[in-house]
Amino acid sequence: MSADWFRRRFLPRGPLPAQRPPRIINAEKSEFNEDQAACGKLCIRRCEFGVEEDQEWLTLCSEEFLTGHYWALFDGHGGPAAAILAANTLHSCLRRQLEAVVEGMVATQPPMHLSGRCVCPSDPQFVEEKGIRTEDLVIGALESAFQECDEVIGRELEASGQVGGCTALVAVSLKGKLYVANAGDSRAILVRRDEVRPLSSEFTPETERQRIQQLAFIYPELLAGEFTRLEFPRRLKGDDLGQKVLFRDHHMSGWSYKCVEKSDLKYPLIHGQGRQVSERPLRESLLNRPYLRLTLQVTVLDMDQLEPQEEDVIVMATDGLWDVLSNEQVARLVQSFLLGNREDPHRFSELAKMLIRSTQGTDDSPIQEGQVSYDDVSVFVIPLHHQGQGHSSH
Repeated sequence: MSADWFRRRFLPRGPLPAQRPPRIINAEKSEFNEDQAACGKLCIRRCEFGVEEDQEWLTLCSEEFLTGHYWALFDGHGGPAAAILAANTLHSCLRRQLEAVVEGMVATQPPMHLSGRCVCPSDPQFVEEKGIRTEDLVIGALESAFQECDEVIGRELEASGQVGGCTALVAVSLKGKLYVANAGDSRAILVRRDEVRPLSSEFTPETERQRIQQLAFIYPELLAGEFTRLEFPRRLKGDDLGQKVLFRDHHMSGWSYKCVEKSDLKYPLIHGQGRQVSERPLRESLLNRPYLRLTLQVTVLDMDQLEPQEEDVIVMATDGLWDVLSNEQVARLVQSFLLGNREDPHRFSELAKMLIRSTQGTDDSPIQEGQVSYDDVSVFVIPLHHQGQGHSSH
């Protein structure tokens, strides 16, 4: 990752009212860099119920704003276009979705009706029986924001004749909780003095195999006559025709044998092993849609229960870091660096830079010989202590 990653600029958001709090900051990266990033402060306003939609939002005084913080990493597949669009769009989508439910978020229990009406006296009981909590509204807002952002990206890419998709890893700090939303193969971990805890699970072609194959089974036109949805241990050759070989389909977690037909010689939708599964079919076929991976996994950390200490951090990074370093290796690097740099006011930014350098095979790098990362690498280090006071870094 180039030094440009550490230069920041304000994103254009159009004319804003004087009371509008701060903007999201986007990393100023090369247009050829498939990794993109954004971070900033979220300020959630609420609408006075009953006011016409075209009237101004009801702007409350500053102490009544619901504020939070936002960090996001995007890894483009098939080019940087979708990642750049996502970095410039997703935070706005999320703010709108949160503003749509903010009245429910500030209530003791999310009400059945945002208007405050009670159509059925048992409405609160029904909500309680469903186990609906404030954090469920935030999760729903994240999911809706991803959907909205995907639609925006789709329109923009189609209008400009571009192709591609991207993964997304997002962290949102709001009302004493940290929400980590992941769709793709980036990763977030919590590192404490005596603990390392995964906060996300990667969605790769391997982990998503059955879902992708089932999609191809239901909509075979997506294969465009170029791919086979069946998985084989290796790509088949002409000499395999007529032979019985191992395979598996969308309905199978185990394996079986089939007689190879000519259609099986097409490029396989699923090819490779583990994190090294080939993404070529995902980039080049219509299965590249949705543009922003929409299978969203959300993990919630309750900061009050966690009681974060001075050196507790979240490490968010794109797959270029995790391809060569394990969770445990990253945690050891983090713990050692922070213990040795307690007096450095910029230690979290320096830690992010150090983690990136550690993937480049330098003499002090913990990675094994031959495991240098040739992928783009982007890292956020988020200190959790005094998070509410805005002590954050990248």
